[in-house]
Amino acid sequence: MRQSQWSMLAVGVLVILLSGCQELTGRTLGEHIDDGTINASVKSKLAHEKAANLLRIDVNTTQGTVYLNGVVENAEARQRAAALAWEVKGVKEVVNNLKLQ
Repeated sequence: MRQSQWSMLAVGVLVILLSGCQELTGRTLGEHIDDGTINASVKSKLAHEKAANLLRIDVNTTQGTVYLNGVVENAEARQRAAALAWEVKGVKEVVNNLKLQ
């Protein structure tokens, strides 16, 4: 097969695989991509923060809702993590499950 045929085949397989995505999760491909982008942006903001303990936060995003899980040293760090998550475009809600150490 030529390169263009392989490319078309790969795209076709991808479309077939992703078409079932919404049926399995109730979310569209676009929502998966949006959530992934939000997740990466929140993690990046936390990583660039000077407080080292913000790196230990687990971030998960579903349909624009950001879930923050883990342990932080104090209430200020807990609030700062939530504030940073709210700064990301596309965030609809932040669920702050962070526990104090």
